Amino acid sequence: MAATAYNLGKREINHYFSVRSAKVLALVAVLLLAACHLASRRYRGNDSCEYLLSSGRFLGEKVWQPHSCMMHKYKFSEAKNCLVDKHIAFVGDSRIRQLFYSFVKIINPQFKEEGNKHGNIPFEDKIASVKVDFLWHPEVNGSMKQCIKVWTEDSVAKPHVIVAGAATWSIKIHNGSNEALSQYKMNITSIAPLLEKLAKTSDVYWVLQDPVYEDLLSENRKMITNEKIDAYNEAAVSILNSSTRNSKSNVKMFSVSKLIAQETIMESLDGLHLPESSRETSAMILMNVYCNKILKPVDGSCCQPRPPLTLIQKLAACFFTLSIIGYLIFYVIHRNAHRKNKPCTDLESGEEKKNIINTPVSPLEILLQSFCKLGLIMAYFYMCDRANLFMKENKFYTHSTFFIPIIYILVLGVFYNENTKETKVLNREQTDEWKGWMQLVILIYHISGASTFLPVYMHIRVLVAAYLFQTGYGHFSYFWIKGDFGIHRVCQVLFRLNFLVVVLCIVMDRPYQFYYFVPLVTVWFMVIYVTLALWPQIIQKKANGNCFWHFGLLLKLAFLLLCICFLAYSQGAFEKIFSLWPLSKCFELKGNVYEWWFRWRLDRYVVFHGMLFAFIYLALQKRQVLSEGKGEPLFSNKISNFLLFISVVSFLTYSIWASSCKNKAECNELHPSVSVVQILAFILIRNIPGYARSVYSSFFAWFGKISLELFICQYHIWLAADTRGILVLIPGNPMLNIIVSTFIFVCVAHEISQITNDLAQIIIPKDNLSLLKRLACIAAFFCGLLILSSIQDKSRH
Repeated sequence: MAATAYNLGKREINHYFSVRSAKVLALVAVLLLAACHLASRRYRGNDSCEYLLSSGRFLGEKVWQPHSCMMHKYKFSEAKNCLVDKHIAFVGDSRIRQLFYSFVKIINPQFKEEGNKHGNIPFEDKIASVKVDFLWHPEVNGSMKQCIKVWTEDSVAKPHVIVAGAATWSIKIHNGSNEALSQYKMNITSIAPLLEKLAKTSDVYWVLQDPVYEDLLSENRKMITNEKIDAYNEAAVSILNSSTRNSKSNVKMFSVSKLIAQETIMESLDGLHLPESSRETSAMILMNVYCNKILKPVDGSCCQPRPPLTLIQKLAACFFTLSIIGYLIFYVIHRNAHRKNKPCTDLESGEEKKNIINTPVSPLEILLQSFCKLGLIMAYFYMCDRANLFMKENKFYTHSTFFIPIIYILVLGVFYNENTKETKVLNREQTDEWKGWMQLVILIYHISGASTFLPVYMHIRVLVAAYLFQTGYGHFSYFWIKGDFGIHRVCQVLFRLNFLVVVLCIVMDRPYQFYYFVPLVTVWFMVIYVTLALWPQIIQKKANGNCFWHFGLLLKLAFLLLCICFLAYSQGAFEKIFSLWPLSKCFELKGNVYEWWFRWRLDRYVVFHGMLFAFIYLALQKRQVLSEGKGEPLFSNKISNFLLFISVVSFLTYSIWASSCKNKAECNELHPSVSVVQILAFILIRNIPGYARSVYSSFFAWFGKISLELFICQYHIWLAADTRGILVLIPGNPMLNIIVSTFIFVCVAHEISQITNDLAQIIIPKDNLSLLKRLACIAAFFCGLLILSSIQDKSRH
């Protein structure tokens, strides 16, 4: 009864909600969201600096999230690089002095809070030529005015950044009187034109007063109330914003510290001064406001303008535009022809006659349609991660954000289960299922920011290794059984692996190595191909006639292992090989191939393990050692139970070791040698029991079929800022945002998978002569791309 209800329920879901209808819904959602964000940008403004300076919220105890953009955490080396030959001045009271100290500590973490508290404090880094001064002016009065007036004179060198603010001393000295507030208004009115004049050549920030924690204030500060602070802030905002007629003030209000203080002031030691963590956040915001537009950090989207289009991007936009226009013309012509050939009614018999038989879709139409759809999808990619149309936020890890979604997908995976078509070890349904659930876990890992939690990181490393294990297993099995070393097979695999990445490299202006997993599987595929295709070509059919060939293949695998070991422990040789032009264009990242060496070395043995496992499994299968019938255990009961016990123990032992890791570098060093333990343990647990081998999760298998597209697409349309942040389509509601962005993301990945398959059939024909012509065209395309890339690099430098 339960099984019948399950099947009926699943059938109802599939009947009313198909993949096609889901994609239409996703398209409508994208159009509506884009329209809403465009309207919001026009109404509220498009300056993310204003959001950074005025709004935000805490994601955790110490993680500040500005509204609509991402904040970069600057290291001291980056800060020095940004502020070289710069002069920054902080003018104000003890609160501004605190902000000065926190700002200087970003540049020099060893700087100590010493010096006369009621006097000027200088700081200078002579090596970096950075000068930061604190000028003690606790009240907005003639003294502060004179200090600012000096900078307005043409003969005096002006600070590049001025941060000023004061009010609490005026409240304290004058016992919170209304006369003091009136005097404050008069004084700030006289200073406002000077600040406005300075703001034309320097960055000027007026820091609004933070709230106090009145219960902790000492007796001589009890007159400093939040009501008085609000009155002084209103006066400052009103006067400074109206200091210029008919235009927006150039003096920027630093009001975000008020929001930070509201959450943290209760941690203050005296009720007046903010705790250190809050001051550090305010200082980091100042650093982002000034440095983001100079250094352009990937994860610092606040205050960054949209990057200018490169020559290659412009050409790509023209190509996709022409493809869309071409397809629309083709569609209109085809539709008109279809109308002319519409069935007509025979006047004598009253029956319809068909003039023509429906013709199959032409390759040209498929080509134009595919590039038309791809062009629209790439426009969405660009809007999400380059055009600053949609919002971005920083990641923040908690255990619940990682483990609760894992439980959700596990329940869904169990709900959608079906019988397999075949019951062999690692059959197609099972490998698709394996890829699917691994990909979903990796996606959750990325969006939750779980890389900061070492035990989760180590287990995810095993999942990446398992993908590569399947690469070794799958391609070895194909070549060993089929013996097909033809160029068509190689081109098909390379096209399917690399098509989307090449398009993204062009559209998103990113190097090939940026999408590290695709170069990794591409290189390993070529390694497997070369290993097996080189003389002597040893395949299963040949080896069955003579056991000597098995020994020959093992020698080939041993030589491959020797080469892997040599490159793994000879970084210089590895870098020399991949630094050669044009390989360097593919594998360099930030001017060197270290990242590529690190990625390759991290899982250097697992593809070899996959090939060796495939060889042993296929040899045992050929000799009928395994029982792969439906419901049958893989071995005899005793051996099956023993191997299951060993597998469970090994699986848990690895998990315990990974969970007890304390140092990422040390664990990464051991990972290449031990990751295969958990992979093999999982394979045996999944395949030894006959009932487990006979069923699979169609839910996970569906995602497994588009796992590569999911992995690549997440970079730009699910995550943001090249995976450093999270894409925000619906602000203010994180749960709804994740649901909507995930739905669109999955639909896009599925459509790209179909486009890739359609184009592969056209661009990679089976006829060798036609294929060679296409390869010549592809080679010419990449040569042109290299030339344009070189021109771009020269223009940038």
